[in-house]
Amino acid sequence: MAEQKMQRHLGLAQATAINMIDMVGIGPFITLPMVIGLMNGAYFLYAWILGAVLSFVDAMIWSELGAAYPNAGGSYHFLKEAYGKNDAGRYMSFLFVWQTMIQAPLVIASAAIGFAAYFSYLVPLEPIYSKMVSGSVVILIVLLLYRNIETIGKISVLLWIGVLATLFWIIGGGIMHGHFLEPIQHINDGLQMNYALVAAVGFASVKTIYSYLGYYNICHLGAEIKNPEKNIPRSMFFSIAGIAVLYLSMNISVVSVIPWQEAKDSEFVLSLFMQRLAGDTAAAVLTILILWVAFASVFSATLGYSRIPYAAAKDGAFLEVFGRLHPTRNFPYVSLLVLGSVAFVFSLLFKLKDVISAILAMRIIIQFIGQAIGLLLLRRKKKETNFPYKMPLFPLPVYLAIVLWLGVLVSTGTKMVLSGLLVITMGSIVYFIKSKRKDEWPFEKI
Repeated sequence: MAEQKMQRHLGLAQATAINMIDMVGIGPFITLPMVIGLMNGAYFLYAWILGAVLSFVDAMIWSELGAAYPNAGGSYHFLKEAYGKNDAGRYMSFLFVWQTMIQAPLVIASAAIGFAAYFSYLVPLEPIYSKMVSGSVVILIVLLLYRNIETIGKISVLLWIGVLATLFWIIGGGIMHGHFLEPIQHINDGLQMNYALVAAVGFASVKTIYSYLGYYNICHLGAEIKNPEKNIPRSMFFSIAGIAVLYLSMNISVVSVIPWQEAKDSEFVLSLFMQRLAGDTAAAVLTILILWVAFASVFSATLGYSRIPYAAAKDGAFLEVFGRLHPTRNFPYVSLLVLGSVAFVFSLLFKLKDVISAILAMRIIIQFIGQAIGLLLLRRKKKETNFPYKMPLFPLPVYLAIVLWLGVLVSTGTKMVLSGLLVITMGSIVYFIKSKRKDEWPFEKI
C-alpha cells in the first residue's frame, strides 16, 4: 500500500485568504481600545504602524525559510535544518513542538474567548454561559476542519470574503461620516519623545503585534501549497500589506466618530461606532459580522497548528500517533483532535487578558528569535541558490527583527517572560531525558 501524502491544492488566493483570516480574528476589535488606553493619546496609531513594520521584517525571514523548505509543520523543519538535523536542531525543533502543544491551544482558545466576549453585546451572558459559547466555537471549528484540504481552501475563501466585507463596512462608515482624515491631522498632538512614550509604545505594540500574528500561517501548510517558492512569500507580503492598511483605516475610522478619550474605555467600541452612525440594528449586524471574523480566525489558526505535531511525528521526533493521516481525506486528524481538545479545556479555564501576553512571550524566544538566528546559520552553511527567495539588504533585516522581538519580549512583562522560560526549561528536561534513553544528541555514542 502506497504511503499517504498531503496534496498541493492551495493556490496564491487561498494561501493569502488563510493568512488574512488568521490575522484578522477578534484581536483588532478587542485590542483597539486597549492600545488607545496604553498610549493615552492620538498618536496610538504609531503602535499599529510598528506592529506592521515588525511583521513585514519578520516575514522576510519566514519567506526565505518557507520557500526553501515548503513542508508541513513550518518552523519545526526550519529549526531542524538551521541548527543541524542530527545535532542541536533536534533540540530546537523539539522545543518548538513542545511549546506549540501549549501555545497553539492558547491561541485557539483566545479567539474563542474573544468570540464569546463580543457575543455578549447581542445577548448578555453569565460567566458560565460565556464559557459554553467559547467551548462550542472550538468544537464547531474542529468539525469544520475534519475534511480534505481542497474543501478547506474553499471554506477559507468564503470566510475571507466575510472578513473583508466587515472591515470595508467599518472603514466606509468612517469615510461617509466626513471626518475620516481628522485623526491623522492630529496624530502628533501631545506627542513627546521621552522614556514614557517608548515604554507606552512597547506595551501597546504587544497588543498590535498579537493582532498581526498569522502572516506566516501558510508556512505550516507548506506541503499543501502550489508553487511554494513563489506563493509562500507572496501570500505573506500581500497579507501584511493588506491587513496593515485595513487596520490603520479601521482605527482612523473609529476615532473619527468616537473620540479616542471615549473609545479607550469602550468594551464594544466597534458596535458603539456603528450604533452612532446607523442605529441599533446596524450595530447588531456589525457585531454578527465581527463574530464571523473571530470564527474565521479560529478556523485558520487551528488548521495551521494541526500540521506541526503531525510533521514532528512523521519525522520520528514526537509521539507516533500524531503522524496519522485520515484514511480517506488525507489530513492529520489525530493532531487536529488533540489540539482541539486542549483548546476546548483552555477556553473554559482562562480569561482573554491572561493569554495575549502569554502567547507572545512563549513564542518569541524559540520561534521568532530562534528562526532569525537559524537563518543566519543556514546562510553560512548553504549556497544562496538553495534559497528561492532572498531578502533585500541581508542580513540587516534579520538583526532588526531580533532587536524588535527582544523589545516586545521585555514589554510582555517579567511574569510572562518567566512563564515562557519555565515552558522552555520543562521542555528541555523532557528532551534530555528522551535523548539520553535513545542515545540522541547530545548523548549519542561516537
